[in-house]
Amino acid sequence: MSANEMLAFETDCHIFDGCGFPAPGLHSFLFEPLFTVGGYDFNKPMLLAVLTTVIVIGFFWAAFGRAKVVPGKLQMVGEAGYDFVRRGIVYEALGKKEGEKYVPLMVSLFFFVWIMNLWSIIPVAQFPVTSIIAFPAALALIVYVLWMYLTFKKHGFVGGLKNITGYDKSLGPVLPLAMTIEFFSNVLVRPFTHAVRLFANMFAGHVLILMFTIASWYLMNGIGFAYAGVSFVMTVVMTAFELFIQAVQAYVFVLLATNYVQGALAEHH
Repeated sequence: MSANEMLAFETDCHIFDGCGFPAPGLHSFLFEPLFTVGGYDFNKPMLLAVLTTVIVIGFFWAAFGRAKVVPGKLQMVGEAGYDFVRRGIVYEALGKKEGEKYVPLMVSLFFFVWIMNLWSIIPVAQFPVTSIIAFPAALALIVYVLWMYLTFKKHGFVGGLKNITGYDKSLGPVLPLAMTIEFFSNVLVRPFTHAVRLFANMFAGHVLILMFTIASWYLMNGIGFAYAGVSFVMTVVMTAFELFIQAVQAYVFVLLATNYVQGALAEHH
C-alpha cells in the first residue's frame, strides 16, 4: 500500500468519522526508495524484481543442479513446470525440433512473469511488479528484439521486410495500404500491446483488491459493519480470482512470445 493508504489504517479512519475514503489511485503505485546501492535508489518494486530473479534462478538451480534419474520432490516440481511450458506452449507453436532451442528462454519468461505477478497476494510484499509498465515493457522488448533478429536472419533483408509488411502481390492496388498498416502493426503496435496486456491486467487487479481491502477497514463503524463484511468477502473473492489471472497472464505473455518467434521463422508466401 502507499503512504496515504497506510495512513488511513494507522489513524483509524472510518466512515461517519468525518474523514474521506482513501481511494486507491496512481499514488498506490509510487514508492519511496528503500535504500541506495552504487548511487542507484531501490524501491519496493525493484527489490521484488531482484528477489524474483533470485527465486527463479535458485529454484531451478536447486531442482536441476544435481539432477537424478529418479527425481526427488523438488526436481519433480521443476520438471513439471518446465514440461508444461515446453510441451504446452513451445512445442505447440514451433514443433519439437525447432522449438527446443527456445524452451529455456520461454520457461524463464513464464516463471519470471508469474512470480512477479504473485507478489500481489504475498503478505508484506502485496504488490504485483508487472503493474509498473517498465517491467512488462522491458520483457516485451527482449521478445521484440529476438523476433526482429530471427526475421532478418531467416529471410534476409528483403525477405524480412516482406515478412514484417505482409507483402502479398495478389492484393493488387491495395498492397501499399495493406503493407503500411501491417508494418505499423508489427513494428510499433505489437510490442506495445504485448507489454500493455500484462501491465493493464495486473494494474487493474491490484486496484480492485486495494479498493475492497481499504473499504473493509473504512466501513467498520456503526451500520457500516454490515457493508464491511460484504467488502471483505469481495476481497477474498478478488484475491482468489487474481491468483487465476496471474497464471493466465504469464501463460498469455509467453504464448504470444512463442507465436512471434513462429511468425519470424515461418516461410513467407
